[in-house]
Order: sequence, then C-alpha cells, then structure tokens
Amino acid sequence: MYRIQLYNSIADRGLAIFPPKMYRFGNSQADPHAILLRSHKLDPAMVNGGLRAVARAGAGTNNVPVEECTRAGVVVFNTPGANANAVKELVLCGLLLASRGIIPGIRFAEENGVSDPAEYSRLIESNKKQFKGSEIAGKTLGVIGLGAIGSRVAEMGIRLNMKVHGYDPALSVEAAWRLPNKVKRKDSLQALVASSDYVSLHLPVLDSTRGLMNRELFTAMKPGASLLNFARGEIVNVEALREALDSGQLQNYVSDFPQAELIGRDDVISMPHIGASTREAEENCAVMAANQLRDFLENGNISNSVNFPNLHLERIPGAAPGTRLAIANRNVPKMLGQITSILADQNINVIDLLNKSRGDIAYNLIDLEQPASSKVLDAMRGVEQVIKVTAI
Repeated sequence: MYRIQLYNSIADRGLAIFPPKMYRFGNSQADPHAILLRSHKLDPAMVNGGLRAVARAGAGTNNVPVEECTRAGVVVFNTPGANANAVKELVLCGLLLASRGIIPGIRFAEENGVSDPAEYSRLIESNKKQFKGSEIAGKTLGVIGLGAIGSRVAEMGIRLNMKVHGYDPALSVEAAWRLPNKVKRKDSLQALVASSDYVSLHLPVLDSTRGLMNRELFTAMKPGASLLNFARGEIVNVEALREALDSGQLQNYVSDFPQAELIGRDDVISMPHIGASTREAEENCAVMAANQLRDFLENGNISNSVNFPNLHLERIPGAAPGTRLAIANRNVPKMLGQITSILADQNINVIDLLNKSRGDIAYNLIDLEQPASSKVLDAMRGVEQVIKVTAI
C-alpha cells in the first residue's frame, strides 16, 4: 500500500483519485512514499531514503527543497496551467485597479457618509473627479514570461483591445503556438518596458530572475507606467521599486505578494497571495497533482517534473508486479550498459526500455520478462552513480 503524506488542505476531488485499497494518506504518515502539498514549506529532513516523489499542487516549487530531492532521486512535480485562469482573472482585476481610482473611491464613499441622503449624494458627485482614471483599451500591455499564465494574460489583453507586447527568452515551441498572432514579441526587456503602459510579470523565481526588475529596468520604463506582479515578490528589487515610485517614473505597483517595506503607500496595492485562491483552481491543481503522483508510483511515468525528465512508457498488458524497474542515476557515460549487464548476467530478458536525461540526472524505465530478485536490485544499487532503484 502506498503512503502519501499530506500538507495543507488538498481538495477532495484530488484525493478521490487515489483508490482506497492501494493508498493511505493523511498528515501523519510514517516513511511516506510521496508527499502532496500546496504552500507548506517542506523541511529537507523529509527527503529520506523511502521518499520517491513530492507533488506541489501549484506552479511554483520554491517551498520544496528541489536540489536535495534531486540528489536523493526524488521526483518533484508541479501543476503548470492548472491555476492559470484564476491568476489571469486576478491580473485583470489588477489592471483595473491600477488604471482607475477604484480603491480610494470606495474608501472615500465609505468614510464620508452623512445621514442626509441628498447631502451625501451631492458630496459624492462633487468629489468623484479626484478618482478619475483612464481606460485600458488602446493602451499597451507588456507581458514578461509567456508560459501557461503569461500567454493567457496576453490573449486577455488582445480581447480587451489592448496592444500586447511580450518577452520570453525561453519561449518553448508549445508556448509559442498558444500565443495570439497579434502579440508583438520584443527582443529585450528594455524594449518591452519602454513601450508598455502596463507591465505584467509571469516568471518563476530563479537565480536569473531574482531582482530582475532593478534600477536599470525601472529607468527604462515608460514614465507613468504601472507594474503588476502576480508571479513572485522576489522578482522585484524593493529598493529600486520605491525609488521609481518616489520619482514618479512608476505610477503604481499592484502585487499579490505583500511586503512590509511597502505598507502604507497609496501607490502600492497589495493582495494576500490570492492569485490561485479559487475553488476551481484548487481542485484543478489537486486533481492534476494526484494523477501525476499515481501514474508515477504505479507505472514510473513522469510528467510535469521540475527536476527529472518527462518520460512515459506504456505498460505491457498482463505484466506481473515487479517486472518494471525505475532507476535514477547521475547522467554520466556507460551507466545504462552497467545496469543492463547486471540483468544479462542473471539471464533476465529486457522487453522494453526507455532512457532520458535532464541536466545531471538520468532516468530509466525497464520492463523485464520476469521480476528481478532482491539480489539483482541490490547489485544495481551498488553501482556507482546509481541514486535510486525501485521495482514497480
């Protein structure tokens, strides 16, 4: 029986994916085969010898010790695109909040009430001009990062009659196909921010993106532009942001990641990280994560991993338990030959095999004619550079 450790509240639709006769899950599983979580920050100590996989019901994995998992041969999954629509809709909200005096207008209406209805109406009418904004139609939206969320935001901008510019140096072929042909791709960040009235960030936190929005880029921005951050707070250099706001180079900043340094500013709108906080998004993420975990534990297949190669090998109908091996090893020469030599020495026939690598890690699925003995499995584990061997 597979044991899955749960952190956070996981939607019931996702948990229903696991057959009760094969799985046991909860928040106190001893020596779990897998971990399923949302925003919980995973202690690296949980990455032990028995753990096979960690599934994050969401796109970001900055709360998971990915490097430690990779060294231990633990596959880390995420769920890209499952919450994309929820985030896209909140970006639309952010665009409107940035362009119109909605929040100060609401605050004025609530704080300046008088008992006489006619007098209150006159008060509102005489003061509403101070909350005048501008329409987003016809303005230019610059989207940095054109993945699952960014591409939807770009399409939304087109439908709102905005001009849309996009920048993504790592744009995949699949992502390129998703983009509307009206999106004008820019060759540099400087070119994008210089031409955009609104800049929307949709990037993961990497060494290359941490503090990406710095003094140089803020200086290059179109004066009076708005910055929307529904990606991660670390992408923006806070000190440079404050300087840009103080100088008027940046009109306002709308973020889903509140920061203490920005509290109390009228030109900053902060939301409490609610981009994916919809019932639909939480269910979509839970279902996607559960399906990926189940396929991996039962078949060794990998999809949407952030540290292992994606790999899928069809099961041989009627194959006996233990006839499929899942092997993770360092991506160095002659590893596959050493593994198959052990099988050959024991007269075990290989029926099918698939091998892929990603960076410093390689992953193999091997279907055998008969189950491998514990002696064979131990021999494979003893091969230098082999990280993990599992008989499925």
